[in-house]
Amino acid sequence: MARRSPPPPPPSPSPAQSDVSNLVRVMESFVVAMQQQNASLIQQNTVALQQLEAARVSAEAHQRQFVELINGGARAPADPFYIPPTPIQEWSLENFLQHHPAKFCGNTSADEADQWFRDMERIFNAKNCPDDNRLAYTEYLLSGEASHWWTSTRTLLERSGKPITWNLFQNKFYAEYFPDSVRYTKEVEFLQLVQRGMTVTEYADKFKHLSRFHTLDMDEEWQCRKFENGLRGDIKLLVKGLCIKEFPTLVERAKVLEKTKNEMQFQQRPPQRIGGPSGSKFRHGDRRKPYSKPPFQGLK
Repeated sequence: MARRSPPPPPPSPSPAQSDVSNLVRVMESFVVAMQQQNASLIQQNTVALQQLEAARVSAEAHQRQFVELINGGARAPADPFYIPPTPIQEWSLENFLQHHPAKFCGNTSADEADQWFRDMERIFNAKNCPDDNRLAYTEYLLSGEASHWWTSTRTLLERSGKPITWNLFQNKFYAEYFPDSVRYTKEVEFLQLVQRGMTVTEYADKFKHLSRFHTLDMDEEWQCRKFENGLRGDIKLLVKGLCIKEFPTLVERAKVLEKTKNEMQFQQRPPQRIGGPSGSKFRHGDRRKPYSKPPFQGLK
């Protein structure tokens, strides 16, 4: 029996077929890696969404508990990071008196009454004092004639059924101690104010005092022009060319120019004379001739 010949060896792949096989394996590996990465990202997103949902639910629960706490219907949540709201402490009369407010007796000028009320409001505004406390604390400071005035005024208001508020007290106070007639007079005085014989400092102080009674809106540039036009002619001539639009700067520059002008005038004054009735001797800088002995005259 004849021997069977072995099968021929498989043909070796060509170089092109080898490159294609390698490319396919690389693509398969890349696809597998991308699938694994996508699965990991999906898992991370799922965990993040769960955490966000848990945080939202916790925030809503804390918010409900906070609202209930404000309304007095629940206790504070047992959360170590929860900070309860700080209760607002009422500003008592003792706290107010620590600022040493002045009493008001009523026997004052209109300017003094206006200044006293402004001082009270400055303290109240700084401490955010409610209107009810403002009225009570101000009533405490009234004395003498002012206390009698407000007692009778309050009685009439209560009989008429009007609620006693801080704004009502303010209107009644100014109607009694700083009426509109005085306010209008102050405004006219401000509009007609000029320096004349005052120094710049005196003029500026009076200008700032009267300007608060001006009822129309006044910006800083208009204020500068009003102050500048009221200066004396010699100082106004020096200041006008500077075109200053800031009021403190304008006042300070006018003071400096006034001081410089006064110093120059003092230096240009002639020296004062001293001496007897003849008035021929000078205090400084006069030249005296050397003493000469009168000639001897014989006996006649």
